[in-house]
Amino acid sequence: MQLDLNNQFIFISSWSARKMTQDDFSALQQVIRKTSELKENKRGEGQMGFRIEDLTKEDAGYIGQKINEIVPREMDKDAEEFVLKVENDDGEIIGGCIAEAYEYHWSRVLLEDLWVDERYRRQGIGSMILREVERIAREKGCRVVTLGTASYMARPFYEKHGYTVFTTLKKANGHISYSLVKYLDADTPEYIPANNSGTRFRVSLGSESDAEAVENGIDTYSEAYEPEYEDIGFYKKLVDKDGRLIAGVIADVHKGVYAYIDALFVEEPLRRQGLGTTLLKEAERLAKENGTPMILTNAGDWNVDFFKKNGYLLRGELKDVPKGHNCYELYKEI
Repeated sequence: MQLDLNNQFIFISSWSARKMTQDDFSALQQVIRKTSELKENKRGEGQMGFRIEDLTKEDAGYIGQKINEIVPREMDKDAEEFVLKVENDDGEIIGGCIAEAYEYHWSRVLLEDLWVDERYRRQGIGSMILREVERIAREKGCRVVTLGTASYMARPFYEKHGYTVFTTLKKANGHISYSLVKYLDADTPEYIPANNSGTRFRVSLGSESDAEAVENGIDTYSEAYEPEYEDIGFYKKLVDKDGRLIAGVIADVHKGVYAYIDALFVEEPLRRQGLGTTLLKEAERLAKENGTPMILTNAGDWNVDFFKKNGYLLRGELKDVPKGHNCYELYKEI
């Protein structure tokens, strides 16, 4: 809708009258929109008989359990994290990784973090760690390894080892994040680094404290590229007049950067009544209020249409994960 400023519209303040400007018109539109949203929320609460409350820890556990029941399974295995480490001759951790197998009962290993001390890079240590991750994945019956990296990190390193990019995302700070995958049953030539001097060290299983060393190494390296941001949790539920949970959302807003929908659930008898959309829009509202330009989420071919109907666009597709299904990474500019 465009405003014709030649028409004699006026903006009434508490003390004067003048021609309405384009800025006045935009402000008025915003007031009308917010009023409409408030009315819609109140109308929805009255018609559907629900109210929004904070999630409890028990609620979050229940939602996770119900989502696990919905997501297609490949294996009768529970999620299992493992840590690998490399120590130098003095017992100092100079590299390692954190990985998780069987998330959602899938035959996949998610490589969460891989780090090598700057003093020991380009000696084949990262390759040693990655090969051990893949060996463990095969030993556990997993057929896929996925991971995330950034433009200031190690995308070429992973590609040399047979990983391919299935998602890219350009961030507001100019850096690009990537999601990569390797199907372990594919015929991929083994990459041998030119400098293999790091093979004098050994890769071994690590502990929780070793995982902290890996995380600290990653964080220290990333500080130069990624500014710290305030993290605001959005953990809400819809309850009926008797206080029973009928829907819930778990989301995180990284103030000024992006928001992420981790989980969204509606009890089966109450689906297709707009409850999921209500919670989704509440999360989007919080993200927008905190200067977040984009909201992200993941979905499978069993629920991706819900997000598409709510304005989310595909930014990547992970094929045949879980077996016989596809998964998607989505975004919405807000």
